[in-house]
Amino acid sequence: MKELSLVEKAFFLKKHILFSNLDLDLLLVIADKLIQDEYDENEKVFAINQVANRMYFILEGKVEIISKDKKKVNLIPNEYFGEESLFNDQPRSYEATCVKNTVFLTLSRTNLMTIISECPSLAISFLEKYATIFTCRHIK
Repeated sequence: MKELSLVEKAFFLKKHILFSNLDLDLLLVIADKLIQDEYDENEKVFAINQVANRMYFILEGKVEIISKDKKKVNLIPNEYFGEESLFNDQPRSYEATCVKNTVFLTLSRTNLMTIISECPSLAISFLEKYATIFTCRHIK
């Protein structure tokens, strides 16, 4: 997959539920901090108990998430995982492996903190949206 431009990254974010309520100016700030990364089929993204420091947005491909108790979930393009690593300093409680070749946009904790220091209002907006989504994802 070709490297996305800054504007393409911003439009990807705009379509994403976590960022849909943000202005283009803020989306461009975030997009500038996203790293595009490719993984091969069967490549492990991270393991249980690994230090966590980034979240992953799937551009293309498929990822299998396996919890400590061996429950499995498959994620597809436009889904995300690893967001808990942005808000806590705990190791991963699950593993992620690519089911097929996968392309991600990743956001590190360091880059998120840089973005928040540049634009503190983003923190409130992001956390409000995240709290709503987190509640919906986990109360099913």
